[in-house]
Parts: sequence; C-alpha cells; structure tokens
Amino acid sequence: MRLRTLAVNAIIAALYIVLTFFLQPISFSAVQFRIAEMLNHLVVFNKNYFWGIICGVFIGNLFFSPLLPYDLIFGTGQSVLALLITILVSKYVKNIWGRMIINTAIFTLTMCIIAWELSIVFHMPFILTWLSVAAGECAVMLVGAPIMYAINRRIPFDKLI
Repeated sequence: MRLRTLAVNAIIAALYIVLTFFLQPISFSAVQFRIAEMLNHLVVFNKNYFWGIICGVFIGNLFFSPLLPYDLIFGTGQSVLALLITILVSKYVKNIWGRMIINTAIFTLTMCIIAWELSIVFHMPFILTWLSVAAGECAVMLVGAPIMYAINRRIPFDKLI
C-alpha cells in the first residue's frame, strides 16, 4: 500500500470516527442515523477507500458502541460484506449515480445483519427492527449521495489514492 493511500485511508477512518463520536445519540440503537455512513459512497469512486471505511467502522464501534463486543462483529461484518458487494457490482456499472443507488440498496438490505444483532442482544422483533435500521440507513445514504457527489466535483475522489 502506498504511503498516500495509507494516509488518505487514515483520514477517512478519522472522519468516520469523529462523525460517529459527535453524533452518538443518533448513531446507535434500533432507530439510527449514523451520518458517518455516507462515507460508504467513497468505494463507488475508488475501491481503495475500503480499508479507511472499515477501520473507521471498527474503531467507532470499539470506542462508542453500547453493544460491545457484538457491534465489532456484526457492525463491522455488515460493512465489510456491503462494501465488497458494492466493489464487485461497480465493475459492471460505470455510471457514478447508478453505483451510488446500488450501494444505497446494498447497505439498506444488509442492515438485516444489524437487525439480527439487535434481536439477539435485546430480543427485538427481527422484521420491525430490520425495517427501522434499514430506513435510517437508506435515509443517510440517500442524503449522502448528492453530498458525496458534490464534494467529488471539488476534490476528485478517484484521483486522491
């Protein structure tokens, strides 16, 4: 891994952690709006952002999640799975907006993993929990897509690493 790639991924991880820290009250539980999740869209611009996002998710969960150790396994695992699927699908979809829509759908659907975690820990009803965490994830990703697109126009993400 080149030094520049490592440094940019460290910055992405730090941004994820800071956003999670300052927005803790809305980042965890059955109804969650983890604003840092909009950074997941970075992989549609360049797959090399994978490590920064995953490190941010892991460290954010490690320090701020009330569901340790479950969030380290389920939360990080859900992000790894969703990002890898997005990276695979992105090989076949060239349009950035198409990739972001697909990424949003993948993250929304894989929130079933978080619902499973919450149903194990808190005995919450799986389907209702999935609907609530998926709605929050979908909202954050939909709001995040035009924001990330606008930032990309000023700072081309595909050229940073």
